[in-house]
Amino acid sequence: MQRVKKGLQLFIALFVLAIFGLSLFFALQKPVTIAVDGEIIKDKVFFSCSVAQVLERNGVVLSEYDLVQPDRDQAVQKNTNINVIRAFKVYVIADGQKKELITPPVPVKQAIAEAGITLGEKDLIKTTASELTQPEQEIEIIRVDEQEMQEKVILSYREERTEDNTLEKGLTRTLRQGANGTALNTVRITYHNGQEVKREVIASQTIQAPVNKIVAVGNITTVSRGNLRLDFKQAMYARASAYTYTGRNTATGTKPAVGTIAVDPAVIPLGSRLYVEGYGYGTACDTGGAVRGNRIDLFMEDHAQCMKWGVRTVKLYILQ
Repeated sequence: MQRVKKGLQLFIALFVLAIFGLSLFFALQKPVTIAVDGEIIKDKVFFSCSVAQVLERNGVVLSEYDLVQPDRDQAVQKNTNINVIRAFKVYVIADGQKKELITPPVPVKQAIAEAGITLGEKDLIKTTASELTQPEQEIEIIRVDEQEMQEKVILSYREERTEDNTLEKGLTRTLRQGANGTALNTVRITYHNGQEVKREVIASQTIQAPVNKIVAVGNITTVSRGNLRLDFKQAMYARASAYTYTGRNTATGTKPAVGTIAVDPAVIPLGSRLYVEGYGYGTACDTGGAVRGNRIDLFMEDHAQCMKWGVRTVKLYILQ
């Protein structure tokens, strides 16, 4: 009986010890969570495992450039969260070269520095609008250079007009000739990768000021020619030639006669009543292939009169 009692006590002692050991075993295990490749892996590790050992235990293969948080050599603590951020290819383009970089997400400027490229103060970065790098992202460095130069430029004169009560409407008289001036401009030229993209004037110094042209503009609309009083819309100078009957009617369908005048309709409307100094009254009712601009052709009775007239500059009036 005593032997049975001792055996029972030993069994109970061993059982309690086993329960205690098992409890201690589970108590010493540390729960960890791994976030990798879009998955969440939960595990429990015993004693002082490192982050790298936990990842290896769970079949997570790392590349040299993958980012692991916490660091791979750090010992895991209870409820440690391990985050694996995969590295990817990024391309940095600068100075005619394209460099491949394998990196986890980092700020764009950090990626440029890791590619061994130094940014100038005014250089531009051309890439996608993101704070951190992305897979297969291309980052282009635009080298910006500025140069200043001086150049002489012409300052064009302007035309000033003033009324002249002694001059017919439509006519002008130059009272003072204009003259261009000159200025010395300081120009800043901006280059992107050696190509000019902008040119701006940052300073200007006048060397010689322009002299404006002054033109008198006629405003009278009535003149006397002998016993004639002419009320007109406009006066003008024209180059006048002469022609005689060729067997064809005018552009307006009438038979040409003395007083028939060929004009350029863009200058003198057909049907206008005219007075031509040295010729007299007439009507703009014909056109001609050589009659362009301030040019008119006056009808004469015969060829001899045409030859006598020749070609001359005349003053004409477009009558009211």
